[in-house]
Parts: sequence; C-alpha cells; structure tokens
Amino acid sequence: MNGMEMNIHYFRMINDLGKQYPALNPVFFFIAEYTVYLLALIALLYWFTRKHENRIMVICATITFVLAEILGKIAGTFHYNAQPFAELADVNQLVFKAVDNSFPSDHTILFFSFCISFLLFQKKKGILWLLLAIFVGISRIWVGVHYPADVLVGALISIGSALAVYMLVPNLRIVQVCLELYEKAERAVLPAKTKTKGY
Repeated sequence: MNGMEMNIHYFRMINDLGKQYPALNPVFFFIAEYTVYLLALIALLYWFTRKHENRIMVICATITFVLAEILGKIAGTFHYNAQPFAELADVNQLVFKAVDNSFPSDHTILFFSFCISFLLFQKKKGILWLLLAIFVGISRIWVGVHYPADVLVGALISIGSALAVYMLVPNLRIVQVCLELYEKAERAVLPAKTKTKGY
C-alpha cells in the first residue's frame, strides 16, 4: 500500500468502529468537540493558582501552541487533503463543518501542545495528559473529520515544539520579567489572602 492507501485503511479501521459500536458515538463526539472547553478551564485554573511554576507552565504551553500552529500552517501549504467525509463514501460523520484543508489537525495541535507541555512540567501526571491528547486525536478520526496522518503530523509538530519551548522559554529573562510585572500588577489589584490566626 502507498501512503494514501494506508491513511485511508487506518482511517476506516477507526472510523468504522462508530458503526460497529454506535453506543460509543456520543462519547467520542463529546471528546472531539467539547474537551477543548475542559482544557481551557484547566489552563485557567492552573494560572489562577497564582503559583509561579504553574504560570510558567501555562506560558510555555501557550507559546508551544502558537509555534506549532505556525508550523502546522506551513506544513499545510505543502500538502492538501479535505476532510475524509468530503473525499470518501460511507463515512461515520458525527461532526458537520465546512470543507477545507484538514492537514494537519488543529485540534490535535492544540491538545498535544498543552498536554505535552503539562507532561514535561508534571511528570507524575504525564500519562494522564498523554492519554487525553491521544483520545482527542483518535476522536477526530472517529467522528470523520480527520485522517490518521492529519492527527499524527499534528502530534509530532506539537511534541517537537513543546520540547523546544520547554528547553528554551522558562529561562528567558524577558519571560521572567514580564511575569514578574504581571504578578506585581495583579497583587496591586487582587491582594493575596493572608491567613488570620484563630482565637
């Protein structure tokens, strides 16, 4: 099999599971469409713990996403494929969207950017972050909007970006200075609660 035939073969393997096990379709639809809100909430919660290391982690994850998205758009200029539901017959399509270039997967880039960044900072929870990213990637195939190659390339771009950012960004003086200025302004507006002694 050539590359495109393999891509279609593995797409069918995953996407056809929705026909074999239709009871799982709502689960994968939810993962594909709504876990992005959960990820945003998690990032906000980490930020507002007001812990310096958590904020550096969120900053790194955000920079990773921006970098990976730029690289993804560049990759998309060298290869084009529409969503599987637009190119193939009898797709288990659970998400309806406009037809455009689905290579690489933006959802996968987003989740792998944040989840791999979180994994690098929180190695004890690493398997959970990795599983979340993988499940989101698989869900995008399950609902019929991406090929496996779209997901795989998005994941690889994000992993490479996360590693580069993790090694470079936390020690940059400009990042530390900007965060210190933000935290100083935050303390002026929202003073941290002080513990009071009980009587």
